[in-house]
Amino acid sequence: MNEYRPGKFQFLPLVIKNLMIINGLVWLVQMTLLKKYGYDMNDLFALHYWGSELFRPHQFITHLFMHSTAGPMHLIFNMFTLWMFGATLENLWGPKRFLIFYIICGLGAALCYMGVLTYENMTLTKYANAFLHDPSYANFALLDNKVGLSDESTSIDSLRAAFSSHPDNPEIIEICKLYVKEYMIRYRNIPTVGASGAIYGILFGFGYLFPNTIILFSFLFPVKAKYFVGFLILMELWGGIQNAPGDNVAHFAHLGGALFAYLLLKAWSKKNRTDFY
Repeated sequence: MNEYRPGKFQFLPLVIKNLMIINGLVWLVQMTLLKKYGYDMNDLFALHYWGSELFRPHQFITHLFMHSTAGPMHLIFNMFTLWMFGATLENLWGPKRFLIFYIICGLGAALCYMGVLTYENMTLTKYANAFLHDPSYANFALLDNKVGLSDESTSIDSLRAAFSSHPDNPEIIEICKLYVKEYMIRYRNIPTVGASGAIYGILFGFGYLFPNTIILFSFLFPVKAKYFVGFLILMELWGGIQNAPGDNVAHFAHLGGALFAYLLLKAWSKKNRTDFY
């Protein structure tokens, strides 16, 4: 069965156009419900760690259409990148294959990131339980060092200083134990939103199929696609390894999207090499 092929280049291909519309409408609904009614759609539709009480299987798909409500830039950047690099791929493959590629990359990114979340939560649980069983400052410092305790609403620096200065103070010990218990719950319930994993699959696909295409890096100077994509992947790998406190970017989800893009492209190329240039 022959797949649909567009007869000519389309500036805004069908799937990309509809993805942009859906993501934009979902973001508007998110903002409206949050600002007018105080309802956060992340609880139901964002991707959560499987050990969280908020996790639902459908979140593997629905999180791809959710974006940050802190502002429009997350949505705008993702949709612009989707159009800039995805239009060529959809014109090459047609809408059906492009949509399959997009969804598989998004799901692959989510699966990889779920593995990372599992490791991080298991590490947190291990060292948190060690502290709760023996609430010494040494165990608190070890926990902090391993997972990087942080909280926007609590001055963790003040808590560290107080516990360090008065390690035997029962009141401070109880405050620290309560903080750790609440932190474990908050950490399990952190939501992940955005199409970025699928977008990195699109980026990788473009760089893989059109490695020598010249693009403008930061709109300032020309660079070949393979170097541009390679640089982005290295930056994501560095960011994931660093795991800096306060960094809320799902670096390993981005890398997972690129990985699944590579695996899918390799599988397709073995079946029909004429699809690739």
